[in-house]
Amino acid sequence: MALDGLVVRSIAHELNTKLVGGKIDRVHQPENDEILLYVRNNRENFKVVLSSSSSNPRVYIANKYNKENPLKAPMFCMLLRKHLQGGIITDITQVGFERIIKISIESYDELKDKSTKNIYVEIMGRHSNIILTHDKDSTIIDSIKRVPPSVSRARQILPAMTYELPPAQDKIDPVKGCSLKSFINTLREFDGPVFKGIYSKFLGISPTVAKEICYRAEIDFNVKAENLSRDDLSQLYRTFSDIFTKVKNNEFSPCIVVNEKVDKVVDFNCIDLTFYEGFKFIHDESISKIVEDYYITKDFKDRVHQRTSDLRKSISIKLDRLYNKQKKQQKELKQADNADIYKVKGELLTAYIYMIQKGMKSIEVDNFYDENMAKMTIELNENLTPSENTQKYFKKYNKLKTAKKELTEQMAISKEEIEYLENVLLSIENCENLEDLEDIKEELIKLGYARAPRRFKAKKEMDLTTKPNKFISSDGFTILVGKNNKQNDYLTLRIADPEDIWMHTKNIPGSHVIIKCAGVEVPDSTLLEGAMLAAYFSKGRMSSQVPVDYTMKKHVKKPSGSKPGMVIYETNNTIYVTPEEEVISKLKEA
Repeated sequence: MALDGLVVRSIAHELNTKLVGGKIDRVHQPENDEILLYVRNNRENFKVVLSSSSSNPRVYIANKYNKENPLKAPMFCMLLRKHLQGGIITDITQVGFERIIKISIESYDELKDKSTKNIYVEIMGRHSNIILTHDKDSTIIDSIKRVPPSVSRARQILPAMTYELPPAQDKIDPVKGCSLKSFINTLREFDGPVFKGIYSKFLGISPTVAKEICYRAEIDFNVKAENLSRDDLSQLYRTFSDIFTKVKNNEFSPCIVVNEKVDKVVDFNCIDLTFYEGFKFIHDESISKIVEDYYITKDFKDRVHQRTSDLRKSISIKLDRLYNKQKKQQKELKQADNADIYKVKGELLTAYIYMIQKGMKSIEVDNFYDENMAKMTIELNENLTPSENTQKYFKKYNKLKTAKKELTEQMAISKEEIEYLENVLLSIENCENLEDLEDIKEELIKLGYARAPRRFKAKKEMDLTTKPNKFISSDGFTILVGKNNKQNDYLTLRIADPEDIWMHTKNIPGSHVIIKCAGVEVPDSTLLEGAMLAAYFSKGRMSSQVPVDYTMKKHVKKPSGSKPGMVIYETNNTIYVTPEEEVISKLKEA
């Protein structure tokens, strides 16, 4: 769900109502593409987020914003402070029905002359931008993303250029109104489902809103307009007009749509989305709160993905090398498994040495190791003596026998490293906050998989930034789940008591799971829930019938020198479960 014209209008209306007349006290830039304005108005303090993120662009008044600012403010932030800090917000509007918000600020320059500056927040996916201009002549002062001719020939955004709005879309503005005749003709000209016709031909409408219009008018989303009767199209028009009359009058009903089965937000808008039958609707007077609740987790996940791109790439390259190394080792081990044949040939040559002459290329002898005394042809080096040929086979046997032992040890090391790195990738994917990510980075730095930044100071061995995930089973037992390899060690080696239940997916990377029971018998229902957590927080999350081993913690040991999260265990049982988000969401402690 992207911010459409309706949501942008409701945001602009809320910001205009709450912020106009307010003073900009501070300006920060926590992210490369994000600005935070501290505004004081009517004895209230507001934090206003302006984001030009490619994946999650948005504008809203924040209540839960807690990002840290860089030690040194970026140049664009310094520029905004120079022009805006201490300024008064005089107007906030939506530009047309586009996804553009214009914020006008009146301030004094170095010469104490009053002037007005405008901030344009363009919410346009990867083309999103935050642009500062002079109001009197629309000259661009600067932007958070500069757009030179090499990036776009059609529209450049550079200092000293004149700011021009993005090219107008060839669409009808629904807020300005549209006659029934024009509405019907426009949709009938569109060759496709009627809901697509609505969002393709009318400005500022998203697929979500187009579906809602059809649903309220009791029209099938996917039917073509040309197949609808005039009465159907008239009903569609009445619904369309009713919605946009309210939008024009700034009558909004901000809501979030929640799938209660998995406790996940699936959509939001500033109008009711009644076509989501069977879903839960959470309403709020503030569109900003709705926007924040929707994007807070999504934005974090996207930024973690961006920030760990190089790290994940480095780990993936290392894993690919290990996979290839493992295949080569398996091939060499298979050859080493055939070592005995060289011993047999050496002993046969010893027994029949009297038959061998130097210069022979091969010899056929009776194989007395075979119950049928089958003939065996043994290749010889014609340049070697009979004794040297015999020793050649014994040397080959001894070499392969030694290699088998070494290969077995090397393969165990490769297997452990592969399991460790696969667990690291899984831990990164499951990060819930930046502290989780920092724990993983520190672990990788200490093991030499990542470079240490300047002023890096490692924490003590078991000093963790974050706490493990905590769940309560339906029977009241506490279940703890590690978030990364270091935390898995902490759970198993420090927190778990000898009689607690330890769980882990069988031969699949995943988290350590501890059921705190102190020797009390654990009901099958809790064991099943613990197993489901182990499967859910593993690489087998999307699989069915995932095997999960469990045993008492006292049967789990950590080999000396092994990597974080690596343990061995015995006397275990196995449960097969299919992870269900609905069950997981009910277990997590509030």
